[in-house]
Amino acid sequence: MAITLSFLLRTCLLTSLWCTGMCTIAGMAAVHPIDETPKKNHQQLYDKEPYVSTDSVYCIIPFSRAGNLIIIRAKADSIEGNFILDTGAPGLVLNSTYFRNFPTIETSIEISGGLTGAAENGGRTSITNFSFGPVKYSGVEADRIYMGHIENNKGIQIHGLLGMQLFSHFEMIIDYEANLLHLHHISKKDGKNYKHPLLADTSMYFEHNIEFIENKLITQAWAGGKKLKFVIDTGAESNLLDSRLPDKVMDAVDITRRVILNGAANKKVEALSGNLGSIKIGQYDADNLPVVITNLEKLCYAYDKCLDGMLGFDFLSRQKIGFNFVKRKMYIWK
Repeated sequence: MAITLSFLLRTCLLTSLWCTGMCTIAGMAAVHPIDETPKKNHQQLYDKEPYVSTDSVYCIIPFSRAGNLIIIRAKADSIEGNFILDTGAPGLVLNSTYFRNFPTIETSIEISGGLTGAAENGGRTSITNFSFGPVKYSGVEADRIYMGHIENNKGIQIHGLLGMQLFSHFEMIIDYEANLLHLHHISKKDGKNYKHPLLADTSMYFEHNIEFIENKLITQAWAGGKKLKFVIDTGAESNLLDSRLPDKVMDAVDITRRVILNGAANKKVEALSGNLGSIKIGQYDADNLPVVITNLEKLCYAYDKCLDGMLGFDFLSRQKIGFNFVKRKMYIWK
């Protein structure tokens, strides 16, 4: 029996972390193997990229919304359903309710924990053919996890999550106002000369560098005079800020109320909700950014280092936003 060290249970989406009177809050899960065998490199689980092809190099995919989550119709072998676009997940994650009969290629006995507790991994499986719109993948490995709590909260069937590994060769532009996802499959021949038509007028947007840590999308920002690192997560309906940050950062937050985070492990965590006066990402300034402040120490396990917060829907939906995962650039429209 193999011990896997996947990321799969993340708070909110994967452990159903909800905030009383607020939207869903997401976050990466910490992962704790049951035994004390040396830890695998998390990246190894996603080094084997699935083969990707497209009927059209450039496509526009309409999406629907469940709350503030982006829902895309996709098909995994013979099963078609709703998948959440989730840049906070490292790869494809499937709802074990619908994929329980798929063969297990790696059995996990790990316990994956989030902000409020822990849940058990359902093991990895393999999908022969996976597709959405004109985009097709072959030989996709995926984690499985129970997602019934998300379905109950959102009132729709959720078949899985579309994580970062599926988009590593793409440029993605998200238009929340029009509910459209612009995708361009970047080939070697595109090279440095390629530019999406929406990016032709450089005066319309800011460009900023991004990086990847363990298949997670990371950006640097300034708040309260401090340089911070945030994970960018399309599967998060709220922004998170670590309560352990220096007072200079915390003083920049206008606290409006206390909230309770409820997790699948039946544990509760108290947090604070408020507005961050200003955050600067490159040349882009965001004022009065809604944030939830809580201790993110448990999330450090997923990175072997700690990050300072998470940028979700409340940040991403303010404007059209794009990512070139090949050039590792972020585009924020003015």
